[in-house]
Amino acid sequence: MRGAAAILVVAMIWTAGLLAFAARVAASTPAPDPAPAEGAVALTGAGSGERIAAAIHLLEDGKAKRVLVSGVNREVSREEVRKLGGAVRPLYDCCVDLGFTAATTLGNARETAEWARAMRYSSIIVVTADYHIPRAMLELRGAMPRARLTAYPVATSAVDAHRWWRTTRGARLMIVEYCKYLAILGREAVLGLGPKDEASSRKG
Repeated sequence: MRGAAAILVVAMIWTAGLLAFAARVAASTPAPDPAPAEGAVALTGAGSGERIAAAIHLLEDGKAKRVLVSGVNREVSREEVRKLGGAVRPLYDCCVDLGFTAATTLGNARETAEWARAMRYSSIIVVTADYHIPRAMLELRGAMPRARLTAYPVATSAVDAHRWWRTTRGARLMIVEYCKYLAILGREAVLGLGPKDEASSRKG
């Protein structure tokens, strides 16, 4: 009986956490106008076009000097990315960089950190899907602990954050994202195995 009660309590806590996570995601968009930063990064994934377009819009508005599109598929051309984000060619050719090495959110964080070091940027606007922003910010803060990072969540067609439970796809995506978020929290808070920036890794 005690074991069943313990399982029930854990399940209730987990469910309450999921609902709080989903409510946080739903409330994050539309994102407020961010303060200007040196750079902006768009993390690719489901709804990449919406993410890239949002980052390009920040560039056009003078909110960032350059944009990195992180995690681009190597089979996708630079022109295809431009069309996906709806960028005008002069601005795109001038001020948009593509990163092809990242395949995960952790990879995005490392790729962004390397780009920021190369550009000597210390302030970055992070553009990604609303449901992805909590986990993405954890990973980027782990990789760039000294940088000023501003979250810029974007509502995407991948899931309606306000009605995520109404479709199997939406429920699955939100639950999986919540579980991944919890895993990173556990790694950071309990195990202390979070990603480190290059400088701190060398010291270790």
